[in-house]
Amino acid sequence: MSLAVPQLEDLPDPAGKSVLLRADFNVPLARDGEDKARIEDDLRIRATLPTIEWLLERGAKVTACSHLGRPKGEDRRYSMEPVRRRLAELAPGVELMENLRFDPGEEANDPAFVERLVAGRELFVNDAFGASHRAHASIVGPPARLPSAAGRLLAREVEVLGGLLHQPARPFAAVLGGAKASDKIGVIRSLLDRVEVLLVGGGMCFTFLAALGHPVGDSLLEPGQVDACRELLDSGRRIMVPTDIVALAPDGRRVQQVGRTIPEGWRGMDIGPGTAAEFVDEITPASTVFWNGPMGVFEDDRFAAGTRAVAEAVAACRGFTVVGGGDSANAMRRFGLADRVGHLSTGGGAALELLERGDLPGLVALRGAPNAL
Repeated sequence: MSLAVPQLEDLPDPAGKSVLLRADFNVPLARDGEDKARIEDDLRIRATLPTIEWLLERGAKVTACSHLGRPKGEDRRYSMEPVRRRLAELAPGVELMENLRFDPGEEANDPAFVERLVAGRELFVNDAFGASHRAHASIVGPPARLPSAAGRLLAREVEVLGGLLHQPARPFAAVLGGAKASDKIGVIRSLLDRVEVLLVGGGMCFTFLAALGHPVGDSLLEPGQVDACRELLDSGRRIMVPTDIVALAPDGRRVQQVGRTIPEGWRGMDIGPGTAAEFVDEITPASTVFWNGPMGVFEDDRFAAGTRAVAEAVAACRGFTVVGGGDSANAMRRFGLADRVGHLSTGGGAALELLERGDLPGLVALRGAPNAL
């Protein structure tokens, strides 16, 4: 199945036209007080600048829109004002709507809300890869009503992740971590037919260890996913789970390296050094690597070694490397390695859903736009 979507060049001449740009400006904010907020990382704003510049250079009148956080109705703590100030510095002349999620019509995909969004607009561009796995009004509504295209960021994400699905260079190693096995079971099933090896770390690994019959102490465990993990482990595919763990004692102070069996009351917090070395040996020589999810609670230096080892192996790999957004991308930036990745995705959840399902609601909508027929 082709993931091809209309490109900017497929739009009618944008000169003098009003363009609605759906961006992903869901940036992290730090609060200096109850109402004052400042942007901690403007990467998502800068990531859509190539699309904005392309439109402005051709004389388009650009109005951007985005969500920010998860407000329950209008909540000034989630105002787009900090984004508006930064956008005015980076791309003067671009207007920015208020937070789309202030209106319940956005998440409900309310046709009346879509009509208000597109009123007076002549073209639509979706550059919000990180939100394109959601069938929300601003993602799927405008392409049914306006000539539409993918922005540069969205198009690049689709090209890279589509390549992982259809033509990865081999050997292909996937590294999956993060908290919950339930969030990754679907994408693991999809990837198992495509990869030579799948490496499992993070909080989700304890459900896999339980599926192998190992006690996991007080570690994060999803009992309802144990059977699904056992089924994957019995599939005959090459899945590597940790052979050692860095665990935290019940007193919350002592840290100890243990094997696969975690003592009662102890909590697994990171993959152990032996596992990290095994994972590095798989990642470094691979021709394609996809990584999503940290190996441990890397925000705490006591439990950062596993994630750091994987990040450094990804950076050292001479193959094509893709880091799937979210905490993994944050880890690469924290360790100063973000510029040594083939592709740093802007959408963790969207990347996983695309790899699992092979498509996204936002892409389907673009392929149905009037100019895509």
